[in-house]
Amino acid sequence: MKNKTFTKLLKQLKTLTLTQSKKAQAYLHNKCTIKSIEDTIGTADSCPYCHSDSLHKWGMRSGLQRYRCKACHKTFNALTLTPLSRLQHKEQWLKYAANLKDGKSIRASAKDCDIHPSTSFRWRHRMLQIPLKTKSDHLTGIVELDETYFLESHKGERDLNRKPRKRGGKASKRGISSEQKAVLIVRDRSGNTTDSILEKSNKDTIAEVIKPVADKDALLCSDKKPAYIAFAKKYHFTLKTINVSEKEHTNGIVHVQNVNAYDSRLKTWMTRFNGVATKYLESYLGWMRLLDREKNITPEQLLAVFGQRGMICQP
Repeated sequence: MKNKTFTKLLKQLKTLTLTQSKKAQAYLHNKCTIKSIEDTIGTADSCPYCHSDSLHKWGMRSGLQRYRCKACHKTFNALTLTPLSRLQHKEQWLKYAANLKDGKSIRASAKDCDIHPSTSFRWRHRMLQIPLKTKSDHLTGIVELDETYFLESHKGERDLNRKPRKRGGKASKRGISSEQKAVLIVRDRSGNTTDSILEKSNKDTIAEVIKPVADKDALLCSDKKPAYIAFAKKYHFTLKTINVSEKEHTNGIVHVQNVNAYDSRLKTWMTRFNGVATKYLESYLGWMRLLDREKNITPEQLLAVFGQRGMICQP
């Protein structure tokens, strides 16, 4: 816009009514927020489809710059093939990212961001696609392992073939059963963490989690569960055990206090959601891993994480 035209526009602003002024202010705020989001996530430097860096600008849409690939001729923007692709109300994303950082519920986030709870639900599970993929792939030194359990939950499902149970409660059986799921937490003393939901807890299922990520010369620490001992023997890992049932908490450098403390933080953090549906449990585990690793992450940095490419999102 030319300076003369802009000056004329500023003079016309004085004649706006209060309602019109609020609408103009909201429009400018939304536009600045969308621009800030694009600055946070960054501009597209290659085609998300064929990865060619030969592209040119192709107009604007929904406040974002679009591009056209000269190689495959497809159009895209900086959010294409990211969890944020095609989501609306971009002006609320930073506030929603702050709510995710604070671990707010779906309804609390919806109220805070002035969106429908179903929109809040969709945003959450889109954004959690990235933390879901961020398990540590290299554990070194002293590596602790332990299992923690979560009640089986069909929260949100309909047409169940059983009577719904009351919220909370305890399983009637110990260990893995139809009533609860086991999560194996594996964590080294540097805070690198991986986890997995186990259908069975035996030496082979444990090996599927630990073998790809733990150094062969790592010192494993656990309680005296037979499956851990059998795993270490079969796959030739050094394992030191603590007899937790006899209230043995530490034996020099051998203990599981690090992983137990993480278990406790995880369980405490999960209680705010009043039960997590089992089909979404893995996403929430990834969410906790991200918050535990990046304790000082800002909403802008969190949004940049959600804007990473590398997966095709569900509509």
